[in-house]
Amino acid sequence: MTLTLDEVVLRDPVRSAAAGAARQAMPGRLLQIDTVARLAASLLNVPMATVTVIDDRHEFVVGSHGLPYGWAANGGLPLSSAVSTYAISRNGPASCADMLVEDSAAVRDHPLVERLALRAFATVPLCDETGQPVGALTALHTEPRQWTAKHIRTLIDIAELLRPVTGTDRLGCVVGLDSAALLDSVQEAFLAVDPRGIVVGFNAAAQRLLGHTAVQVCGRHVDDSLLPVYGGQPIGLALSRLFEAAPHRPVVRDLTMRHRDGHRLPVRVSLAVVASAGGSVACAFLTDLSRQEAAERLADRHSRFMDALLDSLSVGVVACDESGRVVLLNRALREVRGWADVRAVPVDYPASINGILRHPDLQTMQWQQTPLMRAFHGERVDAADVVTVVPGHRTRRFATTAQPILDEDGSRLGAVAVAHEVTAVRRAESFRECHRQVEHALRTAASATEAAPEILRAVTGTLGWPCAELFLVDDTTGMLHPSGHHSVTGDPGDGFFAHQPIRGQGVTGRVWQTGQPLWVADIATDLPQPTAYERERIQVCLSRGIHTILAVPVRDGGTLLGVLTCYAGTPEHHEDLLTVLLDGVAAQIGVYVALRRAEQYARHLSRSQNDFIALVGHEVRTPLAALAGNAGLLAEDASALDPDHQHMIEVIGRSTATLQRIVDTLLDVAGIESGQTSFTVEAVDLVSIVRDAVAAAEATSTLTFSTDLPHHTVVDGDPVRLRQVLDGLLANAVTYTAAGGHVAVSVQTTGDTVQVQVADTGIGIVAAERDRVLDRFFRGENVRHQGIPGNGLGLSLASAVIRRHHGTIRIDDNQPHGVIVRLCLPYHQPDGPAS
Repeated sequence: MTLTLDEVVLRDPVRSAAAGAARQAMPGRLLQIDTVARLAASLLNVPMATVTVIDDRHEFVVGSHGLPYGWAANGGLPLSSAVSTYAISRNGPASCADMLVEDSAAVRDHPLVERLALRAFATVPLCDETGQPVGALTALHTEPRQWTAKHIRTLIDIAELLRPVTGTDRLGCVVGLDSAALLDSVQEAFLAVDPRGIVVGFNAAAQRLLGHTAVQVCGRHVDDSLLPVYGGQPIGLALSRLFEAAPHRPVVRDLTMRHRDGHRLPVRVSLAVVASAGGSVACAFLTDLSRQEAAERLADRHSRFMDALLDSLSVGVVACDESGRVVLLNRALREVRGWADVRAVPVDYPASINGILRHPDLQTMQWQQTPLMRAFHGERVDAADVVTVVPGHRTRRFATTAQPILDEDGSRLGAVAVAHEVTAVRRAESFRECHRQVEHALRTAASATEAAPEILRAVTGTLGWPCAELFLVDDTTGMLHPSGHHSVTGDPGDGFFAHQPIRGQGVTGRVWQTGQPLWVADIATDLPQPTAYERERIQVCLSRGIHTILAVPVRDGGTLLGVLTCYAGTPEHHEDLLTVLLDGVAAQIGVYVALRRAEQYARHLSRSQNDFIALVGHEVRTPLAALAGNAGLLAEDASALDPDHQHMIEVIGRSTATLQRIVDTLLDVAGIESGQTSFTVEAVDLVSIVRDAVAAAEATSTLTFSTDLPHHTVVDGDPVRLRQVLDGLLANAVTYTAAGGHVAVSVQTTGDTVQVQVADTGIGIVAAERDRVLDRFFRGENVRHQGIPGNGLGLSLASAVIRRHHGTIRIDDNQPHGVIVRLCLPYHQPDGPAS
C-alpha cells in the first residue's frame, strides 16, 4: 500500500469543524474508549492501539491502550507525529507492514519510529453522522507485521462501536455505558465530570435547566461555563474530596450554578463516583430547588439509574454502608455467584458466599479478610488477588482494589471494592512455574514415561483441572500407547486411564490423526457423529464429571511423537490461551523425547562401530598378515617376472601395507579408548618432542614452518605417544594445506598446564562439522569433495591419547583460512594415564 497524505483533506474546514465537535463529544465516552482501544489491541495481537480525533493542526488522543505513561497527556500532538492522518487522507483504511523499508522518506523517518520504536501500523477512519472523517482507530506494533484483510475488517468493525461520534442530540451521552437513550429519557438534569473537572456528560434536561448547550460545555472545564459554587467557594476543592471518597451511593449537596443568562441558580445535586476501567467519573443529577416538592420523588429514580449505570460496567463493584452491611452488588459480581437475574443483595451476604472466596493458595478467605472489609476498617487495598470457587462454575481470579468511603469530616460512610478479572493473566504467569517443574521432571528422569506422572501433576495443578494423560508413539509399531497419567482423586480403575487410542476416533485419536490441537468445550454435545468407541469414552468421561477436553500434539519438528490430553470438570474459557500454554509443555516433552531417541541411535551406532572393530581384530588381521607375507615373498622373486607382473606385485604390497596401517590404527584407537593399551609415563621434554616432530615434517614438505618454543618444558607423559600425536597433527596440516602455505607451531605455559598449538592455512573445517571431527571414521564434507585420501582415524587417535594424558584437544578457525589445533596437557599426571 502506497502511503500518501492529502493536505487538502486534512485542512478541509468542514472536516476540521466536525472533528472539533467530535472532540467535545468524545469525553462522554470516557468509560469505553480505552476499552475500545484495548479490544483492538487484543483482537489484532498488537501492543498498542489509539483512538484519536484530528483537526487541521493537531491529533488528540482520546483513548489508548499500551502507550507509555504520560503520552500526549498535555494536549494535542502535531500532525507530523501522527500516522492516523493516512486514514483521514484516504477516508479509508491505511496500513504499513514495515516503516523502515517504505519507499516514502516521510514514513521511514517518521517521529514515532524513534519515540515509540514503531515499525508497523494499521489505521481506519472514524466518521461522524455526515460521513466526515474526524478521527481514526489505529493499531500499532513495534515489530514488522503483515496486515491481512481480516485484520483490517476487524479494525473497521471495532471502529463502528464509536459511530456516530457527534450530533447535538447525542453529545450528552455516556456511550461507554450504552446510556444515551437512558440519559435522554431522564427528565432530570444530568451532568458528568472527570477528576480534572472536564465536563464529559450533559443531557437535554441540563440544557433546559441551565441554558447551555452540550456543545458549549462538553470537553471544557466546569468553571468555564457553569461555575458551580459550594459553601461560598469554587467547586474544585469539594470535587477533589468527592473523588477521594469515591461514594457509590448518592451524596446530596446544595449549591449554585451559573445560568447561561448570568444569574445564579440554586440546585440540589445528587452525586456519585463511578469506577471503571477508563477512570472515575462524578455523575450528578441536578434538581431546581424552586421545585423542591419533586426532590423526594426523584430520589428513587436516581438510585435506579445509578444501579443501571453500575450494572453496565464490566468490572465487579461491591459496597457496604457505615455499619459494614453490603448494600450494593453490581451485575458483574452477581454473575460470579450465579445470581445474574437477582437484583436484591442477600440480607446475610457473608453467609451466602461462605467458602466461595479463596486466597491465591486456595485457602478459604474469611469475610473479615476480604478487601471490602479491610477497606471498611480503614485500609486501602491495591490489586489483591481473590479466587472464586463456585460449584458447577469455572474457577476465576480477580485483582481487587478497595478503599474506605469517608465523609467531609472524615467519618466513615462505608467502603467500596472494584474487582477486575485476571484469570487468564494469572494462568499465563503460573505456567512459567509449570514449565520449570516440567523441565526439572524431564532433567531428573531416565525416560519420558518415568517423568510423565510429575509432568502431568504440574499441568493439572496449574490448570486446576482434575486429570491428564500422556501418550507416546512407539518407535517399532508406530502405535500410540499410554505413557503416564495423573488424577487429583487417584485412579479408581474404571477404565478412564490406560486405554488404547484409536487413530481418528476420540479426542486423543483425532489429534493423533491430524497432528493439530483439539478443544472440546462440552464432550456431551461437541463431538459430531460420534462412533461407538467415542460414545463409550463419552460415557466414561461424564461418569467422572468431565465436560471439557483439550489435547495437543507432542512434536519434534514435523514428526508426531505423542499426544498430551487434559480434562476439566467445569466449562472453560480462554481456549486460545490454554492451547498455547499446553503447546509449550508439549514442546518441552517433544524436545526431550527427540533427544532421548537421538542418544539411543548414537548408542546403536557406537555399538555397531565397536562390533566392526572387533570384527577387524578377530577376522581381518590374520588374513591380512598372510597377504602381507606372501606379497613380500613375491616381491623377492619378482626379478624373474616381466615389468607388468612386477608392477602388480608392488601395488599389492603397497595396498596391503596401507590396509595394515589402517587396521593397526583402528585397533590402537580402540585399545587406548578401552584402557587396554598401556602407557609408559615419564618426565619428558615436551619442547624437544615438538621440535623433532616439526623438523621431520619440514624435511618432507614444501610448506614453510615457524615455531615459537621455550627452551624446554618438562611434563609427565608417554614420549612415544606424544610424538605420535604431533606427527599426526603435522601430517594433517601438510595434507590439507596447499603448496606455498604456512604451518605455525607454538608451546605456551599457563598455570598448571602446557598448551601446544598447531595452526595451518589450509582448507579448514566447516563450522557445523567441527564438533564431529574427533569421532572415529568422520571426514569433513570439503575433504571428501576434494578427493583427499584418508580414513578419519587420525584425529580420533590424537584425541584418545590426549584424554589418556588427562588433557584436552580443541579445534578452532584460523582466520582467514585454516584451522588451529590446541592441545592442553597438565604438567603432572595424577595417577598415571586416564582410563
